[in-house]
Amino acid sequence: MGKLLSMFLLNMKLKVRHSFFVLILLCLAACTPTELKYPPITEDFCSQLPAAAPVKLSDYLAPYDALLTTKTGVHSLEEGDVSMITRAWLTEAAEQTIDIQYFIFSTDNIGLIAADFLLGAADRGVKIRIIVDDIMVEAEEDDLLAMDAHPNLEVKIYNPNANIGKNLPGKLLSLATDFQGFNQRMHNKTFIVDQQVVITGGRNIADEYFDYDHEYNFRDRDVLLVGKKVSDVQQSFDLFWDSKLSVPVGELAEVTDEELNLDVKYAYLHQYACNPENFWPEVREKAKQVPTEFQKAQASGSLVWTDSVQFISDLPGKNDGSQGLAGGGVATDSLVSLIRRAKSSILIQSPYLITTEVSQQLFKAAVDRGVTVKILTNSLSSTDNLEAFSGYQRDREKLLEAGVKIYEFKPDAAVRFEVMTGALQKKMDFTPVFGLHAKSMVIDDDIAVIGTFNLDPRSANLNTECIAVIYDRKVTADLRQAMEVDIRPENAWETTLDFNPDSEAGRAKQFKVWLRGVMPKSIL
Repeated sequence: MGKLLSMFLLNMKLKVRHSFFVLILLCLAACTPTELKYPPITEDFCSQLPAAAPVKLSDYLAPYDALLTTKTGVHSLEEGDVSMITRAWLTEAAEQTIDIQYFIFSTDNIGLIAADFLLGAADRGVKIRIIVDDIMVEAEEDDLLAMDAHPNLEVKIYNPNANIGKNLPGKLLSLATDFQGFNQRMHNKTFIVDQQVVITGGRNIADEYFDYDHEYNFRDRDVLLVGKKVSDVQQSFDLFWDSKLSVPVGELAEVTDEELNLDVKYAYLHQYACNPENFWPEVREKAKQVPTEFQKAQASGSLVWTDSVQFISDLPGKNDGSQGLAGGGVATDSLVSLIRRAKSSILIQSPYLITTEVSQQLFKAAVDRGVTVKILTNSLSSTDNLEAFSGYQRDREKLLEAGVKIYEFKPDAAVRFEVMTGALQKKMDFTPVFGLHAKSMVIDDDIAVIGTFNLDPRSANLNTECIAVIYDRKVTADLRQAMEVDIRPENAWETTLDFNPDSEAGRAKQFKVWLRGVMPKSIL
């Protein structure tokens, strides 16, 4: 049993700097005293904010009514700060519904402010549904139940066999008796407002995805979709919401009214979000400018209206487990088909690059028919996941021998000055480590892919994933330009059969990766 638990703790895609605390989080989630979590409010920050004029999403979408039913507006969100404030503005502008689906929803600064914005929307009568995967829920049960207690807000936990509502013996039993099911996670990331606008892509809800972490931040990417194809994303969300794998949090955990303590928790969240030390005034002001930036994107052509967009999502449960830890999925099949159809070039960004014989042959076949294949992934210096890097390191040479050009992201990539526009990083002089988290692909000159899919067995076979596939030359050209910047020498090392940058990470990190070499790639 101890061996199984160790394997699980090692293989999950957890942030390296937190890996030693995973067992504590799983086993002692209810040990934080309420008085420490919710200290007394000594100042009313919210009363100090100027009254905000109400905004309605429908007012801003009205000029595009003729386009919304026939085309889809596409706009890439390259900057973490912009992606964050866009979510904030959309939450404030929502009129009817907000549907949210995430692998990670942290209770850090970004997560707490997001929770307050959602409660504010719920107070206005907006119906909100949230699905979060069980394995990476960092919130405590009483906090989840407090959110769920709002009459306009519902919370469900996907595949709750690892965390919420389970004590340590229950978690170990689930791991030992259903290893495949235990490892099946929901990696989809969607943020849908009024069934008209959606943000999907690589970002979870946590500081490091929006440039607000003090130690480590991600170079990530989302895509904003407006109009016709949002209905496909909505249908996918509804499938997950209605799935038996998505369980209301109230059926998994119980707390007393005293523990629920709604008035104290709601008041604390609201004051936390109003506190200028947590949500800086310049960031709040920047969020108000989202409609103006949207109009600029429309005028400049960076918001592209097209009738050729696909949203592809795995089904809840991914596969039935009849093939063990294999089995594939809808997203996997779609990406394989795109790669097989490539005629001239394939450009990929994936933070984790763990190949199997099948994927190695897939890329070799592309190279053999004259397709240039370039892949950017994390270096040992920039990675947040030593287990994943170990899997990549074992087969790096095979990919190079097949003719694949590999680039490894630098932890101090110069591009961070362009895409990390958050006020915090400017204040910190961009000192945190910068790692790759974007999952994107460009095929030839007319296909762009932005989504949640990592090039690894976990995304291929276990995690549910979703991707937006855009068949448009302008969107493809813009995405290619952004991705090619990331592989320039100031941002990435080119790895060859004669050189790799592993030594740049130092001997200690190299040794840690070597220790993880015993783990089977199928669970990475």
